[in-house]
Amino acid sequence: MTHEITVHRADATLAAGLPYDVAPEVAADAVDEWLQIVEHVQRTVPHDAARELRGPGRSIHLHATDTGPEVNAEWLVELTEDGVAWSRGHRKATVALRRPLTSVLLAFYRRLPLDAPESEVLGERELLEFWLERATFG
Repeated sequence: MTHEITVHRADATLAAGLPYDVAPEVAADAVDEWLQIVEHVQRTVPHDAARELRGPGRSIHLHATDTGPEVNAEWLVELTEDGVAWSRGHRKATVALRRPLTSVLLAFYRRLPLDAPESEVLGERELLEFWLERATFG
């Protein structure tokens, strides 16, 4: 419920045009949870959109630019033949999203556009857009 409240509070705060920041540990845990949900749904209830995420040689790197090593706020998401696989850490990828951690979280939950301030997309932006359109549990 913490992550649900965090994201819905972001919705209200952003709608009011106010700045929003999430505690680093909560934001990082919310990204972990989202990846776990997508991974689980893709393997157990693969609908068309989730099935499209399969295939070798494509990866996404999420990189928080405002946290220290103690948070380990970097992720590698690999799209494999067997489904989505992910881990924490810094590695090269097909596309990278670099921005402050709260902004990484909100972009990954599709609450902020990829072109938000302090944001950088390196590599194949189309892959990140493809992921955001299809990574769902609904």
